[in-house]
Amino acid sequence: MLAKRIIPCLDIREGQTVKGINFVGLRNVGDPVELGAKYAAEGADELVYLDISATEEGRQTFTELVARIAERIDIPFTVGGGIASVADAGRLLDAGADKVTVNSAAVRDPALIDAIASKYGSQFVVAAIDARMTDGVWRVTTHGGKRMTDRELFAWAHEVCQRGAGELLFTSMDHDGTRDGYPCETFARLAELPIPIIASGGAGSVRHIADVLTLGRADAALAASIFHYNEIPIPVLKRELYRLNINVRQ
Repeated sequence: MLAKRIIPCLDIREGQTVKGINFVGLRNVGDPVELGAKYAAEGADELVYLDISATEEGRQTFTELVARIAERIDIPFTVGGGIASVADAGRLLDAGADKVTVNSAAVRDPALIDAIASKYGSQFVVAAIDARMTDGVWRVTTHGGKRMTDRELFAWAHEVCQRGAGELLFTSMDHDGTRDGYPCETFARLAELPIPIIASGGAGSVRHIADVLTLGRADAALAASIFHYNEIPIPVLKRELYRLNINVRQ
């Protein structure tokens, strides 16, 4: 049985790591290279870096940041934000990223997933899906949760899998930054897909992470605030998960 992964997420704006609630009220929490190196040293299994501004200028700046990260980080890291073409993905992979995430651009043009997977392989493509519960239905959103689409979460998740995504990163925009726990039933349903599922949005305690890795059947738990504010250091989290008989790398 594969070990469950613990993945700190670093949202990047103007070269700095930021954090807010539901992607608003953002404030700086540290240098992304230094934070990443710290998390790697503490036992993080992977890292995710997301350029949440993702302007053309920001993407160029982000490419330079990815190269700096690659020089310092010795664990796999995934990058995303504003990737709208195979060339965008290639630039970040060439800069040293291990994987790329595609989100809004893939909703607009689903063939983007096929194209990147065809050129670089499914193992390099993480489909990121943000969704909100609306009238009892999970609706996919884009642009950091600001724009609602007519796509339904589970249908879209199935499609990205069929198109060649190697992993799926789902964020509940209703839970992001709230620290109230993950929607485990939703993750358990997503876990029926034949690709790994990364859970994002809502981590506030060891129990929340334990629940999404067991009840939610997620392959990995992604979190930000609890790590950025040192509320649950990664070594402590892993010791507690191990004590709960959850298979994590020590």
